Amino acid sequence: MMSAFTLSRLRLTVQVIMLFFTVYGGAIVGHYLADKVTGALPALSCAFDQQNAGYCVLIPMQHQLHHRVGESIVRAQQFSVEYIIPFGFTMLTFFAFFVVLNKAFCGWICPLGTVQELAYKLGRRLKLGIRRLTQDTVGRVRPVKWAVLILLVLVLPLMAGLGYTSYVTGDAYCQVCPSRIVTTLLTANTEQIAVNTADTTAFLFSAARSAIFGFILILAFGMRQPYCRVCPMLALHAIFRKVVPLRLAKVDANDKCGKCKACYQACPMDIHEVAFEFGSKAFHADCTMCGRCVEFCPDDGVLSLKLGPVALFKSSGAYMKRRAKIDKPDGTLPKKKTSTQPAPAE
Repeated sequence: MMSAFTLSRLRLTVQVIMLFFTVYGGAIVGHYLADKVTGALPALSCAFDQQNAGYCVLIPMQHQLHHRVGESIVRAQQFSVEYIIPFGFTMLTFFAFFVVLNKAFCGWICPLGTVQELAYKLGRRLKLGIRRLTQDTVGRVRPVKWAVLILLVLVLPLMAGLGYTSYVTGDAYCQVCPSRIVTTLLTANTEQIAVNTADTTAFLFSAARSAIFGFILILAFGMRQPYCRVCPMLALHAIFRKVVPLRLAKVDANDKCGKCKACYQACPMDIHEVAFEFGSKAFHADCTMCGRCVEFCPDDGVLSLKLGPVALFKSSGAYMKRRAKIDKPDGTLPKKKTSTQPAPAE
């Protein structure tokens, strides 16, 4: 008997396919074609994985700031069109990809996001404890991703290009990104987990990278998407989330929402706004477009994933009842029903 369709199953299928594509794509399609894919979609996976078929958009952004913008200021003491144009095209390719997927990159494609989600599912099957952040804690964590974007992705690479900081900071974010370890370990490459002792800066960055990876991996067994909350890619997507057609939508009518808070319970990012706000305010900057809030909303048509005016998936009470048989909003498995029928007489 075929299993009933659920958005989560579809998303997990896409996540697993994209995980294999971003990690092993180069080996599957050949490195020549992989280079072509990389040029067309420069937002897929870690550049340190030598077998992949794409790379994270943050690496060319940092390299352009380091090798193009920063060094051009030193040489010419002014921004030259010769160096600004490559950086502009780096951003344009990101925007082109972003217009298609919006923040769904985080919830459906990102290899690190997929690994965290699989770790959480394993934690539920092992019946490990669940750790959720309170609204106050979430409020304190949210600014971190913006600080990481500004300091590690933008400022330090530019400072390296200007000659004020070590060359190691030319890709400062990639030096500490746990995705660098996750994707390479999946190809049996252990080089990125080793501590670099070339100099003090390299040692500190590599030690921090390994520590962050271990910490995130342990957290992921009991907390949903721990690293996504501080990831600069989420911040980069959030800046333009309201100007692209793919988005989360909630009806702007208080009386149509049953206020059961199931959407908030289902949200891996602990976004309380999805339960308490209406209209565009419910689509928060931390949303990864995973669609779990829509799946677990029992009110017909209150929440939806939309592409422009077209609703791709709407909340439905009937769907929610089927969905709840697979897992609860927080990801725990439902209790198996025991038979209450009396035993047959001998």
